[in-house]
Amino acid sequence: MENGNGVSMVAKKPAKKSAAKKPVAKKSASAKSVSKKTVSSKKSAPAKKVIAKKAPAKKVVSKKVVAKKVVAKKIAPKIDLKKVATAKKAAELAKKIAAEKKAKVIAVQREKAVKAKAAADAVRAKAKAAAELARAKAKAAAEEKKAREKILAQQKKEQEIAKKKADAEKAVIAKRKAAEKEVERLAKEAKKQAEADRKAAEKETARIAKEAERLAEAARKVAEKKAKALEKPVIVKLPVQDGITPTKDFDLKFLQAQREILQSERVSLVGQATRLEDEANALIADAEMGDVQFDDEGGEGDTMVVERERDLTLSASARHIVEQIDLSLESIKAGEYGYSEHSGKPIPRERLKAIPWTTELVEERVGTFGRR
Repeated sequence: MENGNGVSMVAKKPAKKSAAKKPVAKKSASAKSVSKKTVSSKKSAPAKKVIAKKAPAKKVVSKKVVAKKVVAKKIAPKIDLKKVATAKKAAELAKKIAAEKKAKVIAVQREKAVKAKAAADAVRAKAKAAAELARAKAKAAAEEKKAREKILAQQKKEQEIAKKKADAEKAVIAKRKAAEKEVERLAKEAKKQAEADRKAAEKETARIAKEAERLAEAARKVAEKKAKALEKPVIVKLPVQDGITPTKDFDLKFLQAQREILQSERVSLVGQATRLEDEANALIADAEMGDVQFDDEGGEGDTMVVERERDLTLSASARHIVEQIDLSLESIKAGEYGYSEHSGKPIPRERLKAIPWTTELVEERVGTFGRR
């Protein structure tokens, strides 16, 4: 069976009627204790059934005890635990149904609120679009008005220009006629002057030609002297060994030592140039991140610029020396290392040891041929 809440209810089994016995006049102490146990056992009927199964010997009860049980049933009302459990389940189910109804109501309210908000947003968006359209139309109307005014102003300006141009053409025609007359007069005078200038120019040209010829001859003689003074001696090269071409002035052992020094210096300078460039780039990165204060009080902006310029200058200098070292290494292979690029004379070994990549004598550097 089911109650109104949809909970199934178990039909109560009819209680077994005990055999009627004659009432006992006097109740013994043992009968009282048995009746109490019977009442308590009624409250926990399932437990009594389990005990009865385990100990069937207790089913044999005296007639006096049975009479006492009948009296106890009449005194204390029997509590149906199944009904209580069923009622409890029905109450819990009703509570659960009420909670579900409440959740559904809340969900419906929330859905209505979301729809109301969406409708309000749509109205606001529509109003905003209408306002933007109105502003766009007003702007277009203003631009159109401005364009019309600009066209009218341009037309007025063109009319004024046309009038001025016509007046200017009239004035030009008048001036041209006067200028033609003046040109004719000046042409006659210019022709006379040109003839006189031509004769004077011929005389001056002849004089300049003679002077130029004299100077050219002197320059040719000076150049011949300089060429003889700068004529480089022939380098006596020896057979190639270990990728090195020894010469009469620089043996293989010296050139090997110089090559090792140049290679070591190259590695050091390349590392130095790379480090300086990285520091300069790091200063730029710090400036972009806003770590440097560039105001008058901070003073760090100018310091950073100076440091960066210094790093870049030192890096460029190191790179330039690396290029000279590469040229020196190539000259060792070709058998031209240690000779002046100006005079071709051998550079002292002491100078080469101090500056392995040098390509000129001391007197050439500080003298006429030196590079500042």
